[in-house]
Amino acid sequence: MRLRMFLMLLGSLIVFGLIFGYKAIGNYFMNDFFDNMPEPTATITASEVREDEWTQELSAVGTFKAVNGTMLASQMSGIVTEIGFSNGERVEQGQLLFKLDTDVDEAELERLRAAQRIAETEARRLERLRATQNISESEVERALSEAAQAQAAVQAQEAMIRQKTIRAPFDGITGLRRVNKGQFINAGTELVALESFAPIFLNFSMPEQHLSRIRVGQTVSAGVDAMTGERFRGEITAIEPRIHESTRTVEVQATFENQDEISRPGMFGRVRMTFGDPRQVKVIPRTAVQFNPFGNVVYIIEESDGEKRVRQRLIRTGQTQGDLIEITEGLELGDRIATSGLLKLRNDAKVRITEDEDVQPPEERQPQPENR
Repeated sequence: MRLRMFLMLLGSLIVFGLIFGYKAIGNYFMNDFFDNMPEPTATITASEVREDEWTQELSAVGTFKAVNGTMLASQMSGIVTEIGFSNGERVEQGQLLFKLDTDVDEAELERLRAAQRIAETEARRLERLRATQNISESEVERALSEAAQAQAAVQAQEAMIRQKTIRAPFDGITGLRRVNKGQFINAGTELVALESFAPIFLNFSMPEQHLSRIRVGQTVSAGVDAMTGERFRGEITAIEPRIHESTRTVEVQATFENQDEISRPGMFGRVRMTFGDPRQVKVIPRTAVQFNPFGNVVYIIEESDGEKRVRQRLIRTGQTQGDLIEITEGLELGDRIATSGLLKLRNDAKVRITEDEDVQPPEERQPQPENR
């Protein structure tokens, strides 16, 4: 019995010894593997701190508005008998656009003219008799009044006939007409849009703190998505005297020649204004900066013994223009910094710099959106 107990205890000790030995050997080889495992290398893109010439500028976005633009409508009802333009045609001020049926109105005009002639003849006859016969002054005055009323009725009828002829109120380009020849329309029916946009306005808003820096006559430039890379020069022609209470912004209007009529009413415009003299600044891509509550940080690249490693460095930043940001403190010209892959970096991390242009962050001061 005792022998059996001894053998069981001995067997248990051997089993536990084997288990602990296996664990110890496994941990030894695991630690040895990790101790000898090569240090991971992070792949990044890099850029150098460079010098650029900047002028202080303000940017805004706005909407182009026609200098003259309206939706033409009829003041009278009637049947359209004539259309004097084609859709999208350039028309001149005073050119016939629409004419409504006036047959009945012209017949009424002839009746009123006949009544006017009778009234004027009677008034002249009574005026001649007033000097030679006993005719009361009131009869003469009544005849003169009736002649004047007849003349006013004729003028009113002529005005109504003129209102049935719709002419261009200014030079411009017509839109798509909304009525057809032979169609009956009511008063107030919209007929066609007419726009004049050479020159053209660009309305935009600026924060109230910049009000002292903008003035009428100041030169501005604007770009539109329809013409990527091109900018047009204009000038500020009006500033709203009131500040919007809800947004604390002021409405500004600039005028552009727009001779090629590239900008159209309703288009989106990007406005830029420059101030002061050009100055030399140190710049890096904005993607290189980590913006933190305790300060802005970049990873500067250092090379030693053929290895590239990064170290965090606190910096101070200034103005931003496009993809670039100004560095006022913390970096020197020529310093090389990481521009992408920052989330996987830490102090003294080993890095490899890729030259693949497809992953290089943009470094444009005045980037333009791509039209797709």
